[in-house]
Amino acid sequence: MAERKGLAMSNQLVPKAGRPSRRTILKTAGAAGVAASVGGFGRQIYSPAIAAPAPKIRLAWTEVAACHSPLGFGVARGIYAKHNLDVDLFYQGASGQTLIQALATNKADAGAGLIGDWLKPLEQGFDVKLFVGSHGGCQRLLASPASGVKDIAGVKGKTIATFGPGAPPQVAFQVTLYKAGIDPEADVTWKAVPFDLVGETVNRGEADLAAHMDPWAYSIEKKFGFLKIADTQTGVYANHTCCVLGANGPFLEANKDPLRRLAEANIEVHEYTANHPDEVAKWYLDTLKPAGLSQQDLTEILASLVYHDHPIGQPLVDQIRITAEDLKLVKVLESSTDPKAFAERVTVNLLA
Repeated sequence: MAERKGLAMSNQLVPKAGRPSRRTILKTAGAAGVAASVGGFGRQIYSPAIAAPAPKIRLAWTEVAACHSPLGFGVARGIYAKHNLDVDLFYQGASGQTLIQALATNKADAGAGLIGDWLKPLEQGFDVKLFVGSHGGCQRLLASPASGVKDIAGVKGKTIATFGPGAPPQVAFQVTLYKAGIDPEADVTWKAVPFDLVGETVNRGEADLAAHMDPWAYSIEKKFGFLKIADTQTGVYANHTCCVLGANGPFLEANKDPLRRLAEANIEVHEYTANHPDEVAKWYLDTLKPAGLSQQDLTEILASLVYHDHPIGQPLVDQIRITAEDLKLVKVLESSTDPKAFAERVTVNLLA
């Protein structure tokens, strides 16, 4: 996909180049949390340890994305350590391109990313296998009151602001529009603007709708009183995961058991988040300090995500097949790609 504009976001929200790794912060926070825990989460996760040395896995993440906060929480609270893993979080940036680069340049062994960001490089032969889903629903299509748009049918003929050609929200909602009988190229206009100006652009009347990801989409909706027209957890995306973990091919071949435990830990930490969004939100706020968001905001964002949706094995294959079919509709994947064969090729069942 084309390089996205505005991925620097704001100085307050996105870590700058050269900024120290969060590893020390997260592990220190985890140690402090264990020391302070009495009869709660700490006792659960530090139950009997596995005797063998914990293998290290470098896991690429986007720390500023609300939906990735369970990964950092899992390191800080020892969920990965409970599964006898030494997980080192690598901040890969804020786009699918930088995720792919992190794995391709051996800066990370595995990574978390949107399905829509994974599939095109995988179609082109990128040596990664997808092995477990994390959650569903972290993107929103929002209409300004002035646009008059009340539902997806009303989007026809309108201008949609997003943060660059081929940005995940654009691709996701192109599928939504296509399935609603609206040509996502001819019947709407896509306006590329800087990442942190998507909402402002719509509010100024320079576009009718905003397509963005959480937590920024949530902030835009709340700040400007926009109407949510669609998202990636209802409608055509109901019961569908949007973010998945993938592992480098060579690392996978040599480390299937550690990656199996990573999959199990990933499911556990997202189930915990589903049941305790307030606790993860507090950790997110205290540790990463996202600008302009309160603990209540972060709790609402995390509580709204479908954290029980984490397919593995055949359910993951089925969801990748469906996504491949969708991406063919909007010409992201090649017309010659066989979605079923493709899904089987790019996934692996580590719990088989």
